[in-house]
Amino acid sequence: MRLLNAAALADFHADELSSFEAGEGRANGGGLRVRGDVGAGRLKPHLGAVERVVVEFPAFRDGRGLSLAAQLREQGYEGELIATGDLLPDQAQHLKRVGFDAVALNDDAVEGEWTKALSTFSLNYQPTARSAAPVWQLRRERHLTEAPADRVKRLNAQFRTAPAAAILEAAIRDAFEGRIAVLSSFGAEAAIILHLVSKIDPTTPVLFLDTDRHFAPTLQYRDALVKRLGLTNVRTLTPDVAEAAAEDADGNLWAKNTDACCALRKVRPLARVRGDFDALITGRKRLHGGGRLHLPVYEVQDGQVKVNPLANWTAEQVEAYFEANDLPRHPLVEGGYSSIGCWPCTKPSAGGAGDRSGRWADEAREECGIHLPFEALKPAAA
Repeated sequence: MRLLNAAALADFHADELSSFEAGEGRANGGGLRVRGDVGAGRLKPHLGAVERVVVEFPAFRDGRGLSLAAQLREQGYEGELIATGDLLPDQAQHLKRVGFDAVALNDDAVEGEWTKALSTFSLNYQPTARSAAPVWQLRRERHLTEAPADRVKRLNAQFRTAPAAAILEAAIRDAFEGRIAVLSSFGAEAAIILHLVSKIDPTTPVLFLDTDRHFAPTLQYRDALVKRLGLTNVRTLTPDVAEAAAEDADGNLWAKNTDACCALRKVRPLARVRGDFDALITGRKRLHGGGRLHLPVYEVQDGQVKVNPLANWTAEQVEAYFEANDLPRHPLVEGGYSSIGCWPCTKPSAGGAGDRSGRWADEAREECGIHLPFEALKPAAA
């Protein structure tokens, strides 16, 4: 369960129920903000049109907000539930059990006490009178049986307008808990995703494809960023030694066939660990253009989910995040490299031609293959 500042609720665009019913609220998406004493029956007609419900607790002794959450889940509501108001850390696990996804903490709340409560108390704390499985267990069971395409459809409906931090937290701590990794090249904009993930769980696996063709500054930047962000689970993936000896004995495969070089050094090394993860987090954005223009927040590729929390970010948002969080930039950015891959196939970006114009600049290609379905990578029939 996520812990939010009460001020963060401004990002959730929640309308008061009375405003929503009067037609002044959002007809699609958005959210509702209600008191815990509102009846679930009154909310039911509106649940199909909202992605999240904020439930206010006027007093921690008032358990009607807990009952409301449980009833909404029993009615099949799968959107986001956020608790706010007069709440105690002792209620943390019970809030989670009845179906809340997050708690918006008051200014005087001590986040450390809530974190401790979530990690200390057993889920048997404050058990329900019935023996029904708690919501978190039902969700986990659904995750095990739900088809990736169905899960992606549901998650896109729920998070298509959510902040990047909310998308990542839901993916790491709920939807794909223990089965998700970050795919990072430690390139020009990689620090954003890595910084966001480090604040949620710095032990999240980070997969780095070491092609043995990276710029030296990229490797230095990787090491500095890992130390700065406290990332503790960076995994380096390398080409198979025997395959490299057979296919690229002279080390010049990149000059003869860039598709084959990418397949050897990036596509196949990543494919070997695909079974370890149900989802991969990427830093791709629509602003990169080309095939990324219509990039969704969630997508499924060859049975594996890709999570793209920055899909709808603008260049201005990227720059603002670097500035606001004092993140170091890749050393080559100052030299005009707005997208950075392997040195043989990367040039400074051409002015006005797009961020990725320096990648395979002399070829009709946009991707190395790790973000393409396997079917698209098969050689054309003779």
